[in-house]
Amino acid sequence: MTKRIYCILFIALCAGSAFALSDAELDSLYNQFQISEVEVTARALTKDVIVPQTLKGAELQRLNALSVADALRYFSGVQLKDYGGVGGIKTINVRSMGSQHTAVYYNGVQLGNAQNGQVDLGRFSLDNMEEIQLYNGQKSDIFQSAREFGAAGNVYLTTRKPYFKAGERAHVRAQMRFGSFALANPNVGVDVKLTDGLSLTMDAEYVYSDGKYPFRYRRVLPNGETAYDTTAIRQNGDVNAVRTELGLHHYYRTTGFWRVHAYNYWSERGVPGAIVNNVWRNGERLWDRNTFVQVQWQDEWFDRWSTRVLAKYANDYTHYLNYDERLLPSNNEYLQQEAYLSFANKVQVFNWWDVSLAYDYQYNTLARENLLLQAAPEHFYRHSHWLSAATAFNIKEYLRMQASVLMTAVDDNTPRVTPGMFVSLRPYPAIDLSINAFYKQSYRYPTFNDLYYTDLGNANLRPELARQHSVEIAYRKAEKTYEINASASYYYNRVTDKIIAYPKGQQFRWTMLNLGTVKINGVDAKADASVYLPLRFVLRTRLNYTFQKAIDVTNENDTYYGHQIPYIPKHSGSVVVSLDWESKRGDHYGLNYSFIYVGERYCQQENTIYNYVQPWYTHDLSLYGEWGVPASKKNDRLVWLKANLEINNLLGQDYEVIQNYPMPKQNVRCTLACRY
Repeated sequence: MTKRIYCILFIALCAGSAFALSDAELDSLYNQFQISEVEVTARALTKDVIVPQTLKGAELQRLNALSVADALRYFSGVQLKDYGGVGGIKTINVRSMGSQHTAVYYNGVQLGNAQNGQVDLGRFSLDNMEEIQLYNGQKSDIFQSAREFGAAGNVYLTTRKPYFKAGERAHVRAQMRFGSFALANPNVGVDVKLTDGLSLTMDAEYVYSDGKYPFRYRRVLPNGETAYDTTAIRQNGDVNAVRTELGLHHYYRTTGFWRVHAYNYWSERGVPGAIVNNVWRNGERLWDRNTFVQVQWQDEWFDRWSTRVLAKYANDYTHYLNYDERLLPSNNEYLQQEAYLSFANKVQVFNWWDVSLAYDYQYNTLARENLLLQAAPEHFYRHSHWLSAATAFNIKEYLRMQASVLMTAVDDNTPRVTPGMFVSLRPYPAIDLSINAFYKQSYRYPTFNDLYYTDLGNANLRPELARQHSVEIAYRKAEKTYEINASASYYYNRVTDKIIAYPKGQQFRWTMLNLGTVKINGVDAKADASVYLPLRFVLRTRLNYTFQKAIDVTNENDTYYGHQIPYIPKHSGSVVVSLDWESKRGDHYGLNYSFIYVGERYCQQENTIYNYVQPWYTHDLSLYGEWGVPASKKNDRLVWLKANLEINNLLGQDYEVIQNYPMPKQNVRCTLACRY
């Protein structure tokens, strides 16, 4: 049966290499050849079967956010694990599925970590980011790589693309951010137009912080008495990091393009440990070097057949040192290498019917020194294959349907086949109201750490199987004086053989728990509105609310049967309100307020008062302005200056995202920037 599936999909893939470019890519292509600005006032229906949550452009810059992880807090259905300060590790969990079920894509190619499956989102800056999107299930466009069909949720990070007006050949940006905890964060970027279709982008950033901030350490006994209540300074949370990126973009005709993107990140940081038993300082240090080069090529043939090729090589080095005598001494070095190739085709059979086929291959290795692993080889390696087939039907404006099937084969494991079905119904085309639903299965294979660590690994771990069900109602209305977007969704997820991970004393090492079966019921509600006021003022609001009941239903005899799984709040949400003013020339000023709330949680499997983690919330405020000044008397081109003042945790609340990892109180950041 398995061989038959391989043969059928392989033959279909070869035959399908016979048609269409995605709308998003066409937009990017046409922008490169833009002649003049055109204001479009007509309202268009969204083409997404499942509407993503999106932050982009000026909206990203208005948020009180330093990294991608900070921005993702404003999405519904998202839990962010944050271990404190600028240098603390930050990972994302969507709809309680776990970090490993959420794939993170950087300019269309997935970021990987075969060692522990964790992507630290704190190392990706917003200064070079153009757009962040979160899809539950998968992206609506079936023209994608095969492995994109495999994750339960996808986060897409898109860096800035170069856009030049007539007569412009280069853009230069410089920025300096400084603030609390001795933060120093300079950034510089350059865009160069080499030819009409070829451009070069460069971006470099340095981040330094001593990570020292005051916090209150208070614990109350179950009988209400205070066990201890003291104030201390957070130690060993310093970070010293350099990020450099280089991009080459080439667009030819109106159908084809290729891109090369190189990324390098180096950091040395302290790992702020848990505050337990009156221990205020830990001796863990971490050195990282993350480097990758990725290439994307895409073109269209005969108006109906499109081909996309992705290739990537990544080299990640980690050095973990623990000289704390109270913990297990460690001095380990890890070297991961990854080679990835994707080949995708999309055929437009009819105007209303598309078919796509894709194959991906990935090779991972993990080399180790002084590492306690169960297996003997000096190198660990993994071969992964993904083979997908998908189809999409669009019946006028009434009905959009997508179906996909993905086969995943990892080393000698039995190949797994996972289907997906997506439907979007618009009963009244004159009204932008849609009813969207999907069902999807996905597998999460154990990482190298899951399988081989002596103190926590299990070489016989089975992959997690996740089943997702979701129904959504989405509404959009755009008029001359206002615009409203609102949606509400109910979802039911069931995860079998679920593995969860959280720090075990030392933040770099994880405790792996296989919970067996987890049921997740949840509701996501989100709305954003823009009101265009007189005198060129704009009032914007963004609201998100999430309810989740994620319970362990493995064994009725367990004391934690039916309990909420660790660190999943039942209630969470955020509010963002901004008031902006923009002149005809483009000068703009604004005031931005944001509020984030995360409800009560439990830090262990048993939901007892001893494991209770109290709710937390923060208020953030920012004031910004950007204005243009003439570059010279002979040149009418403007130099744009920008100033931004942020006050985070305005009320100075003491809170913890993860138990015993205190977060900063009130802190301030100031940014000064210019661009030409």
